[in-house]
Amino acid sequence: MRVLNLFAIVLLLAGPAVAADMPATISVTGEGRVEAAPDMATISLGVTNDAGTAAEAMAANSDAVRAVIERLTAAGVEERDIQTSGLSLGPRYDYGRSDGTPPTIVGYSASNMVTVRVRALDTLGGVLDAVVAGGANTLNGLSFGIAEDREVMDEARTRAVADAARKAGLYANAAGVRLGRVLSISEAGAYQPPMPMAMAEAGFAKSAAVPVAPGEVNIVASVSVVYEIAD
Repeated sequence: MRVLNLFAIVLLLAGPAVAADMPATISVTGEGRVEAAPDMATISLGVTNDAGTAAEAMAANSDAVRAVIERLTAAGVEERDIQTSGLSLGPRYDYGRSDGTPPTIVGYSASNMVTVRVRALDTLGGVLDAVVAGGANTLNGLSFGIAEDREVMDEARTRAVADAARKAGLYANAAGVRLGRVLSISEAGAYQPPMPMAMAEAGFAKSAAVPVAPGEVNIVASVSVVYEIAD
């Protein structure tokens, strides 16, 4: 018991000293944004087919997807940039009866989704038109990005640190203190926020080249910085 009491006394005596050694700090979060022209696009497209049996639906869907992929490669899209992202097959039901009988199966639906990267943006409108002509009847979205984004992201990180220093300086001036050394820097994230373009289903492209405006993408970096208060 005496040993425990002595240990408690040591902790009580050491507590204020430990607290006194901890420096006063200012913690801030900085954000950096860089706008840049995209150099690639990612498309999520696919084919959906209905038929009386599961085998017929899947066979028709497979033929249509092969035609779409052939159109993509003919338009200059490389095989490495074409990837199956979803495949489904299921029954279609008739829910229209009001006499309490359970729904009945009236056929089957097969769907195959493909994710495509287009690296030459000047061909994007033609690629979209080509896949529609090839049989694609579902387009879930279109987003733009930067393939080699290291330099742009590093610029966003630099701006994020500068933004953190600006905020810390404001707080220090408002509090009447001086900033000391940086105690820690941690990155909260650096990323390209998606800029999706929602598309409707069948019939979304009928012209020789679908008009597409890539605009600019935002690169965002965020850092948390802890400054010591000098006085």
